Amino acid sequence: MIAYFIRRLLLVIPTFIGITIMVFTITRFVPGGPIERIIAQTRAMQMGQLGDGSSTKANAGSGQPLSEDQIQKLKEYYGFDKPILHSYLSWLGKVLQGDLGRSTRYQDPVWEMILERIPISLYFGVLSLILIYGVCIPLGVAKAVRHRSGFDNFTSAVIFTGYAIPGWVAGVFMLVLFSSRFDVFPLGGLVSDFFDEMNFVEKIMDIAWHTLLPLFSYMIGSFTVMTLLMKNTLMDNLSADYVRTAIAKGLSFKKAVFRHALRNSLIPIATSFGNNISILLMGSFLIEKVFNINGMGLLGYESIVDRDYPVVMGILVISSLLFMVGNILSDLCVAMVDPRVRFK
Repeated sequence: MIAYFIRRLLLVIPTFIGITIMVFTITRFVPGGPIERIIAQTRAMQMGQLGDGSSTKANAGSGQPLSEDQIQKLKEYYGFDKPILHSYLSWLGKVLQGDLGRSTRYQDPVWEMILERIPISLYFGVLSLILIYGVCIPLGVAKAVRHRSGFDNFTSAVIFTGYAIPGWVAGVFMLVLFSSRFDVFPLGGLVSDFFDEMNFVEKIMDIAWHTLLPLFSYMIGSFTVMTLLMKNTLMDNLSADYVRTAIAKGLSFKKAVFRHALRNSLIPIATSFGNNISILLMGSFLIEKVFNINGMGLLGYESIVDRDYPVVMGILVISSLLFMVGNILSDLCVAMVDPRVRFK
């Protein structure tokens, strides 16, 4: 088993290189990069001066506000003057040294920008993961043992309704209803304006007050998948021969469920556990945008819109590594839950 996981870890290297090469190449051909942004800003400034009646009519009237020498210096500054492979190798060398570069939009180190946002996404990710697994597994067990009962039908209607509504749409609806109309919850953010003046208990209550709506938006879609996966897998195991044999030998139904069927039913749940690690840190850019939460999701969204390629690549480095390591952890979780699994 150790040799298997070593091989899986070694496969992370070529996979990571392939992913980053593909995205790095795309960033070189997608229009609207930092140079185009500077040209557009310069043109807008010249048009503004032209509107004020200044003497820049000749430059503003031309299609290109910057000279060829200025554009060439900008390409050299941002590294766009070199071949793609040479630029990629230079970027990869810096990444291996722990340097993700600087933002072309804010001129801040990318690593510092990411570290500033990680705790916020980690906060919501950990809470969502605990609540999803803590509620969905018992709920799935209860629905399986009470199949076709009133409880099963009612909970199915509720979770399917939640599944039909995307998390960010539910967030907008809750903001309009509970924040704008009834003024029960804040309109966004993670803390209030006077957070620094509060005592310890008030700070905890304020954070919890700001957390409820976005946390519900994070969880609303995952509830259905996890609950029904747990229910259907447990029902399949309850109808298996080994469970019927255990009950026929005198074992109670409750013990047959929790001693035999439940552990085998956790195998599909375990396969998705490792993959949730990447979601744990990266968050959801739509939900964070709706609630104005400065997490990793919102940072990624803003960097793509602003064509801030160093930030895009920095987030890609972290998310891709987390996803690949998460796949390995999923295999490890399956091996821990299912003793029949032997990796060779």
